[in-house]
Amino acid sequence: GEPNVSTATSVREQHGHDESMHACAPPDAVVWPQSVEQVQELAALCYRYRVPMVPFGTGTGLEGGVNAVQGGVCFDLSRMDAIAELSLEDFSVVVEPGVTRKALNRHLRGTGLWFPVGTVDARASGSSWARG
Repeated sequence: GEPNVSTATSVREQHGHDESMHACAPPDAVVWPQSVEQVQELAALCYRYRVPMVPFGTGTGLEGGVNAVQGGVCFDLSRMDAIAELSLEDFSVVVEPGVTRKALNRHLRGTGLWFPVGTVDARASGSSWARG
């Protein structure tokens, strides 16, 4: 329920596009889960009723991946923003999906590490760390 679900036109339109050239395709509803368990429950309901699920982070993508071309429910993950674990020894961090790069770098301030924009190492499956 409120404030964790919205069917307001303005909210749906905000979540129906990213920074790509694609036209807005809003979802039927937007939800803000706050735990893994809530995501699991919502996903089970969507699966049961064959409702498309569209994950939403910050809306800054360039591919149109948040466009709900078949309607459905948008899962806005921005409220799942905890940094669960940081290991300086092996350069690893466990974060929830709503953690932004800027928030991670604020958390890393003072450790000598930072997480730069857009650095992908072809030998790894994710982005690279850097020492500041």
